Parts: sequence; C-alpha cells; structure tokens
Amino acid sequence: MERIPPTALPWQTAVAEADGEADMLRYRGVSLDELVGRVSFGPVWGLLVADDFAVTPPPAERFPLPAHTGDVRADVQSALALLAPVWGFRPLHDITLAQARDQLARASSMALSFVAQSARGSDRPVVPQREVDRTDDIVERFLIRWRGDPDPRDVAALSAYFVAAAEHGMSPSTVTARVIASTGADVAACLSGAVGAISGPLHGGAPARALHMMERITAGADPGREVARQLDAGHRLMGFGHTVYRREDPRARLLRATCRRLGSPLCEAAEALEAAALAALAQRHPEHRIATNMELWAAVLLHGAGVPPPLFAALFTCARTAGWSAHILEQAGHVGMRRPVAQYVGPTARPARSVPGWSAMMGA
Repeated sequence: MERIPPTALPWQTAVAEADGEADMLRYRGVSLDELVGRVSFGPVWGLLVADDFAVTPPPAERFPLPAHTGDVRADVQSALALLAPVWGFRPLHDITLAQARDQLARASSMALSFVAQSARGSDRPVVPQREVDRTDDIVERFLIRWRGDPDPRDVAALSAYFVAAAEHGMSPSTVTARVIASTGADVAACLSGAVGAISGPLHGGAPARALHMMERITAGADPGREVARQLDAGHRLMGFGHTVYRREDPRARLLRATCRRLGSPLCEAAEALEAAALAALAQRHPEHRIATNMELWAAVLLHGAGVPPPLFAALFTCARTAGWSAHILEQAGHVGMRRPVAQYVGPTARPARSVPGWSAMMGA
C-alpha cells in the first residue's frame, strides 16, 4: 500500500462508520447486526485491520506479566510498552505496512494475555499452557488464562461484547493511538498510549457506573425515584444519550438481545431502569431524543459473565485492540505527523515585568 500525504481535518477513515441517520454501525461496510452473536472476535479483528475475516491474531506468546501492581490498567499499559524493546519492534516510520500489521496482531494477542494475567493476580498459580491451547478461540483462551475452565455462556457473552465494542470511530483513545502513530512510533507505544486514554470514567469506565443504579433497583429501590434522585442531583445518567445516534445505539439493541438470550441476572432491573430513565429524560428534555447507549447493556452483560466492575475498563481494552490496530495501521499509511489545531485565548502581548513574581525573582 502506498503511503499517502496527510489529509486536512477532519480525519478520514475507511475502518468504521457510525451512521446516525440510520442508527447503524458498520465495520468496513458490514453491519454490526451481521456480526454480534454470529462471528467471533478473532475474525472481526481481521475484518477491521485487514478487511479479511481469515486474518486473525495469532495465539498469545509466552510472556509473563512483568509487574503485578493490583491495577490492571497500569500492568497492561506498562507491559505493552515493553514489547518494543523485548521483541525488537521498530518505529512505524522504519517498517512496511505488512510488518506493522503482523506486529499489531502479536501485540493485540498479548494485550488480552496481559489483562488476563493481571486480573488473575500474582497469588494464584498460572494456568498451564496446555489448558489454554485446548481452543483456538481468542475469547475462550482469554477466559481460560484468567479464570480456568470457562462457562460457554460466559464465552458467548464476552465474544458478543468484544465484537460490539471493537470499534467506534474517533473516540479519545483511538485519536490518541493515531496521533502517536503519526509520529512514527512503534505499534506497542501506540497501543500503550490508547490504554491510558480509556482509564477515565467517561470512556472505558462508564458501564461500571451504570451498574450501580441497577444494583440499587435489584435491592428494592424504585426505578422512577432512583432516576429522579440522580437527575435532581445534577448527575449524568450513565448508559443514556449518544452524540451520534438519533433513536437508538445499535450496540445497545444487540447487547440487550444477547442479555435476554443468555438470561443475564440483571435483565429485569435494567429494563425497569431503562423504561424509567427514558420516560424521565423525555419529560425533562422534550427538545432532545435521548436513548439508551451501549454502556447500560454492556454492564448487564459483563455482570452476568462474572466480570467485577473494576475490570470493566480492562475488558473494553481487550475489545478495542481491534479498532486501535486498524486505525494505527491506517495512520501508518499516511506521511506526516497529525498536529491538532488550537485557538490561542491567553493574554495579549505584555512585558515580563507584568507577571506576578517578576520583581521578587529579579531582586528588585
């Protein structure tokens, strides 16, 4: 693939399209409706990165997690950065796109392995490799490495989540990965930077916060009163509203159907919360249509699969390795560094002596 000069803002991408008019999400033109529950995560990685279902990440290599800090994000972010010196990854500027794709495949598999190793903890024995090698499915291998022999329903739940959350355009973490890639850095540095960008509660941590409301409803709280309490306090309702989709986030629709099919324990509470929240939001903001987004049903699905809330963002990391890899490779095909444009709004020209502390510094 010939490297092309940098394009003018806004970003241009062929990876995915979030169609707000039709409430559809397409991965390289393929509707998410055709993928969730039907195609496993490995082939979807190939669709996004190589436009080929047959291109899947290889099994994770034997690479013990370098440090167990108790913080999965920190463990994974630091471990990914170490791949470049250990494996000899060179800057994107100095390698071909084919080499970059191979390195992204290896690093993506290791990201899932690092998450599993960190989540398992240093106080539990490592799962024997022969147990992990019983399957070729990347999601099942992840669960075996984390928890041992997995329930097939948990494999199905996480596979659906990974596919639904694999890519969604220019999110903060994706932009971070692309900006790093535009400098010509190695692929491990790009992925490591993206992991740091999802550590905030407004990106990767939103499902964990949506879970709290459902747990209170399960414990006996009235859904309408719970929603009113949150809104009256000025809190944002996690799991509701989206800047792209006008009627419904397609990922929410697909994950809701998956939760119902798998019999996720919080389904009833989530449906009660969803009805109460949508009614309250329509009454308070009649000028805007605010619908359910992916986070609400992602929380239900992950909870049903036995994922503790502190690990929700880590599971999002696993899923988004596909989208990040696709965007890193796409950015590597462009020449030149992406530099955001900022409008200066600071003080106008002034002498240094007008700045507080000048006199003391100069000994006046």
